[in-house]
Amino acid sequence: MVKKDGHIHTPYCPHGTKDSFEEYIEKAISMGFEEISFTEHAPLPYGFIDTVPEKDSAMDIKDLEGYFEDIEKLKERYSGKIRINCGLEVDFIEGFEEETKSLLNYAGNGIDDAVLSVHFLKHGKDYQCLDYSPALFESMIREHGSIDLLYKNYFRTVLASVMADIGPFKPKRLGHITLIRKFHKKFPQSEQYRNEIFAILLAMKKHNCELDYNGAGTAKPLCREPYPPEWIVREALRLNIPLVYGSDAHQSKDLGQGLEEMIAPFS
Repeated sequence: MVKKDGHIHTPYCPHGTKDSFEEYIEKAISMGFEEISFTEHAPLPYGFIDTVPEKDSAMDIKDLEGYFEDIEKLKERYSGKIRINCGLEVDFIEGFEEETKSLLNYAGNGIDDAVLSVHFLKHGKDYQCLDYSPALFESMIREHGSIDLLYKNYFRTVLASVMADIGPFKPKRLGHITLIRKFHKKFPQSEQYRNEIFAILLAMKKHNCELDYNGAGTAKPLCREPYPPEWIVREALRLNIPLVYGSDAHQSKDLGQGLEEMIAPFS
């Protein structure tokens, strides 16, 4: 197997660090990675207003061309040392499918690899970013009426992202499918939502999707588990759904986070 990190952020991330591309690449080489994908948060679809207070969830569209150009130069510079993919982490936002398709049609020829993720949930006419903070997550529980209804809305939206027609450049890899558990140590939920998750996995299988095996949750103090946890990984493997490790690094030191403990049960 090629040692790959398929989910890495960059200095273009408004809510990340300013660690340079080179810092990420040199760290990846030192750790023995043969391939990496820079998957910066894609510009949000036209007409969608970022709901987080800092309005910093994603790259500005005016920076997209420069982002692509920077990575193309790095591909040449590091040729023969490591394979570098130019990619995006694309938000699936319910109700903005056509706008997302337009964005992907505009950017698609520059993309080698990509992740499709759910960060924003629609509830009624409103949208909220589910992983922003414990306080916002708690308010989402109240607005939904229960934590159970919030979880169900999340998994319903993840399934919708798999099924959505957002054009020929739709990412083939589904990002951190259990992101809803980012704060589970503060807001415990014993239900595993097996039926909902099996439905997502079966849809992924049908649509030839890959699964982002994401280590970021292992470093989050209120999570301390990968996205997704082991039992879901085993079901994905049983269905022959390809897994791609992703550090989801927002700073160079996060490369490889969680990797050893994530692969240990399967080695």
